[in-house]
Formats: sequence, C-alpha cells, structure tokens
Amino acid sequence: MPDAVVVGSGPNGLAAAIVLARAGLSVLVLEAAATAGGGARTAELTLPGFRHDVCSAIHPLALGSPLLRTLELKRHGLEWIEPPAALAHPFDDGSAVLLERSVKATARQLGADADAYRALMAPLVERAGDLLGDVLGPPRLPSHPLLLARFAALGIQSARGLARRRFTGERAHGLLAGLAAHSQLPLTSSPSAAFALLLGLLGHHVGWPLPRRGAQSLTDALVSCLRSLGGEIECRRRVDSLDELPPARTVLLDVTPRELDRLAGDRLPSAYRRALGRFRHGPGAFKLDLALAGPLPWRASACNRAATVHLGGTPAEIEASEAAVAAGRVPERPFVLLAQQSLFDPSRAPAGRHTVWAYCHVPNGSAVDMSGRIEAQIERFAPGFRDLALARRTHSPQELERYNPNYVGGDIGGGLNDLRQLVARPVARLVPYETPLPGVYLCSSSTPPGGGVHGMCGSWAARAALRRLGVPPPASS
Repeated sequence: MPDAVVVGSGPNGLAAAIVLARAGLSVLVLEAAATAGGGARTAELTLPGFRHDVCSAIHPLALGSPLLRTLELKRHGLEWIEPPAALAHPFDDGSAVLLERSVKATARQLGADADAYRALMAPLVERAGDLLGDVLGPPRLPSHPLLLARFAALGIQSARGLARRRFTGERAHGLLAGLAAHSQLPLTSSPSAAFALLLGLLGHHVGWPLPRRGAQSLTDALVSCLRSLGGEIECRRRVDSLDELPPARTVLLDVTPRELDRLAGDRLPSAYRRALGRFRHGPGAFKLDLALAGPLPWRASACNRAATVHLGGTPAEIEASEAAVAAGRVPERPFVLLAQQSLFDPSRAPAGRHTVWAYCHVPNGSAVDMSGRIEAQIERFAPGFRDLALARRTHSPQELERYNPNYVGGDIGGGLNDLRQLVARPVARLVPYETPLPGVYLCSSSTPPGGGVHGMCGSWAARAALRRLGVPPPASS
C-alpha cells in the first residue's frame, strides 16, 4: 500500500511524486499511456530515424525551475544543449533579431530602441533568480515583494501597450510581440506583456535549451530520479474513477478540471463542480512535424544560430493572427512557432537530414487543416524549403486531445491565461491545489503557476499534501 498515488506522469505529476518521495513517502505513479511523459515525449512521427518531440520541445522554464534545478538530473542521463542564441525573429527584408544571452548584445540589434530595451530588461535579469522564485510560486506573500511589484506593474499591461510605450521601431516591437504570443492571448489583452517579459528574461538568464535526444530524455531523467528515491511508476494503467485507486494516504491528480470532475463524479460537492465547469480553456494548437533532406534555407542566415524561430514578421501581423484566434477565426497568416532541434542535436535525424517542429494557434477544437498555411509561413522566410520535405505529420487539436486528454480542444497550456485564471486557477480557493475531497489534490498546469515544463504545479501541490499529512517537506524542493 503506497503512501501516495499520483495519476498522470507529465512533468508536474513526476515532480509531485519526486517531492513526496524526497519527504520519505512511498509513491506510486499511474500512467494511462505506454510511456511516461505527458507533454514531454519524443517519437518517430514521420520516418524511421527522425525523432520528433510530440509536444514540448524547447525548455527555458525547466532550467529556470526552482525545483528541477535542484534534482541533479545530469546524474540521471539528462544533457542540455544551449544553442548560441535563444531565439530568432526574421523579417521580410532578410534580416533577423536574435534574443542573445547578453542583454547588451540583443539591444545592439534594435537601433534607436537599444537603450529602451536595456532599461526594460537589465533590472529584471540582474535579479532573475529571485524573481523566478516568486513568479513560479503559488498565490502567497512573495519573498521579494518590491521586485515582484515592479514585474507585475510591467506585466499587467498588454504586450501592445508595453511595446508602444517603450519602443519606437518595428524590430523591438516585433521581438516583444513574438514572445507575448506564447501567452495564447490577444496581444491587446492583459497580462500578455508578462509572458513576453518572462520568456525574454529566461532567454537572458538560462537560454532556451533543448534536451539531447529529445524531450523524452527529460522525462526519462525524472523517472530515474523518482525510482532512485524508491518511487514506482506503472504505465498502461488507465484510471476512470477515484474508486479504482489503491488505498493511500493522499492522491495527486495531474489532470484538468474536466478530468477531475469525471474521476470524482458525485463525490464532489455540487458548488465545486459548478466552479470547475466555469474553468475556461485557451486556444488550440495545430502542429506540423517535418522530415527534411537538409537544413532550412533561411533568407536571414542568423536564424541558424537559434533552435527556436518566430515566424510572424511585423508586430501588426502577429497581433492580427492572435486576435483572429481569440475571435474564433483561423488566421490566414498564422504566427508560427518553429523549432529546428536537429541543427544542434544530430541524434534527432539521420546524417545530413533534419527535423522541423512547428505549430500555430487556432480556435479551441478547430477542425481546419493549417498545414498549408504553416508551410507558407516557413517558405516565406526560408524559400525553397518545400523542395527539402521528405515527409509530414500533422496533429490537429482533436488529435492532440486524443493523445493527451489534458489537451482539451488542443489547449496545450492547461487553461486560458487571462488575469482571472492566473489569480484563481482552477477555482478561487486559499490553497488552489486542494479539492473538497480529503487527501485529494490537483497538481496539473490548471493550477498555479500554470503551463510550461517546470514542475512547479506538482511541487506546490505535493507540499500542500505534505502539510496536511504533518510531514515536513524536503528543504530543497
């Protein structure tokens, strides 16, 4: 009989299990799929020998995570690759802006906005560790209130508003717009600026790295870490009701509010079930994986220095793309997030061959095939790339949800990232991880601090469970 059962082996489920095991509890993780990982898996999706990340690919939050950086995952086989630049943002004139580790090196590319960029980012980067500890924490009194207040005052703005107040040129504005689009919010909405600042900060502080051999390597290292602490994991173990779980002192669920309602059913109070029903999911993702005969032929050669490339051109175009999605329409020229991991990790493809990972935002549950529009955006900045394509594989929002039920309607972020749901996620409770059921906790990205591969939702949920059990949490988690 385990002390704790964790349902779901995504990064948050594994993080929760590791924190519990570090505190001395016996832990069992149950996973419905054949392999652990949730959003951090790698598979041959196109042709033999081409290894594609199924969902997450680039992991700045993993290196910035207050939990994951304490786990010594290198001892468990994880190796990070940091490209020379975190991010490339090409423009139609054949130039590109690079997000470099150095704030000054990034600013030098922004012309008249160089000083404004340094003034915006340098104070945040100087205290990045302190700031990340508060931003990736649960709702609580911050450890550095003045620093967090400064970040909040900037981040609560819309990305468009922040850019127009700070910058005069299109290059700086475009870089900020691409970063903000990761929020899956309209760039005219609050707090889209916070996502741009956080991702830019991470680029300067830890880079935007990728795991050698794919995102599965991160999962495998977390599983190895858990097993070294005595934890167990069972795959192909689908759970359809809490009644199916073995007896345990505590249960943590790496699932969405909809799945929590399904698993618990009438055991939940009706008021709490209604509150869960009001939880809103964000836009969906349409994903395209490509096997290529060679590297992407970028017009802006600087794009070869980054594993991540933002394809959207002008800030106005990026704003229009995300506004269309928010209004329930598919964009004609979608903002595309692209990763070219094989440029820096030869293990991803046969010698001389390459992989491309790309996706765009679409309305939740959209059935529109976006592969042609994504390819058109790639061709726009890398003319002739279609001649290199050997095979393609798409994942629509519906296919993403079938792959992982947590991706409701293709929402890969665990819920809409508007201000209300960032503050009260998934419902307004003093301890958001607790459910009304004694000993049952929610530990998914539908809880604070939200989406991303950082494990902090699982870490904070596990600490909440340990407090209820009267077990001291491990100091390093």
